[in-house]
Amino acid sequence: MRSAAVLDLQARSHQAGALMTWLASRPGGTERAGVGPAANVVAVGDNATRSNLTLSELAGILGSASNTQSGLPVTADTAMRVSTVYGCVSLITGAIATLPFHVYERPNGGQVEHDYWWMFNEQANEDMTAATAWEYLVAGKLFYGDGFAELLRPSRVSSRVIGWKPHHPLAVTPLRDSNNGQWYWRVQPNRGEAYTLDWADIVHLPSLGFDPDCMLSPSAITYAAREAIGTALAGERYHAQFFNGGATFDYALKTASKLDKDQIDGLIQSLRARTAGSRSPLILSGGLEPAQLSVNPKDAEILSTRLFTVEEICRIFGVPPHMVGHTEKNSSWGTGMEQQGTNFVRYTLLRHLNPIAQELNRKLWPTRQRYYVKHDTNELVRGDIKTRFEAYRIALGRAGEQPWMDVSEVRRLERLAGDKSLNPNPTGGAGAQPPDPAAG
Repeated sequence: MRSAAVLDLQARSHQAGALMTWLASRPGGTERAGVGPAANVVAVGDNATRSNLTLSELAGILGSASNTQSGLPVTADTAMRVSTVYGCVSLITGAIATLPFHVYERPNGGQVEHDYWWMFNEQANEDMTAATAWEYLVAGKLFYGDGFAELLRPSRVSSRVIGWKPHHPLAVTPLRDSNNGQWYWRVQPNRGEAYTLDWADIVHLPSLGFDPDCMLSPSAITYAAREAIGTALAGERYHAQFFNGGATFDYALKTASKLDKDQIDGLIQSLRARTAGSRSPLILSGGLEPAQLSVNPKDAEILSTRLFTVEEICRIFGVPPHMVGHTEKNSSWGTGMEQQGTNFVRYTLLRHLNPIAQELNRKLWPTRQRYYVKHDTNELVRGDIKTRFEAYRIALGRAGEQPWMDVSEVRRLERLAGDKSLNPNPTGGAGAQPPDPAAG
């Protein structure tokens, strides 16, 4: 009698042998990565052993996380075919890419000239302009949940940054040292071999739902907006098929009487003519009546469903619907352009801008707090010319009031060069009284 085989299901840690072998073959590779023995580094994902997975985590591993109830899969590529998704992502990434990114100095908080200004505002690296790099970085966060960029340094031991390069989120994998808990990042470029980056050389922009145990975030596309995007894709396909079929619904012909052969042959010829593209009327005889088989778009409320998906997707991205062309309802984001721009910065952009500034500040200056960087949002919240000039009059000192700005600061806000020949009115305006010498 043969004994049954016993399966060994004991969970054991898996060593990232391939990674450590590659590091050992590179001069200074293990020192740069800060890892010693091969058993110390554990990759999160394919080289890790995990238990107690949730249903959503298991679905992601099996590749079914992108399936929707509409029957259409939702991925970053398919989501881009939805105009609302494209509009929201384009609006957020485009706005951030066009904002100036300045370097400031403490304690007065004034803007200063710095070498880092060029790479954040003009050219990020030899292959990308700064605007292209910003769009790529933020789009990765919106589509995949995490945005990654590499800080480029002149040498392995240098603390100076000479550029930065965004990476596709699927090409970056977090690694963790099992001894000290230190995180590293493995980058697999499209061309060339993979390499490992220290935490100080990677810019990581997580999203809502960030898990510090795996250093990754869920994608808003395939998580919160998955069903809404799937419904939008299905609605778009239904409309396309409806118009491709001549914008007519399916129907049948019914009659209570019996048709002879000539009537049937005539009916078949008439139906074939319409199938071939002819718009001639369908001749019915013998008491034939059309009977609708499919629901027409109006009864199915396809239009209202598509309008709802627009609002649903905009709600997830935090974008006001009217800014992506949805003007079905009145906007509650203000009436004037200045107010709408202020609310867009306050409620949509700041949740992306602040994490960017915080991540770069702690990576660019890890030990010194003299300098810091942040986006300049004044261009998006600028009022009309009359409102701005009235505010400048008050800031320069109107009717004897105490000024709190000078002419050079006002001209800088208007993108004008300084002019020392322009001086503020020493009396504070025509209505101001000169000071009494006896009072001093």
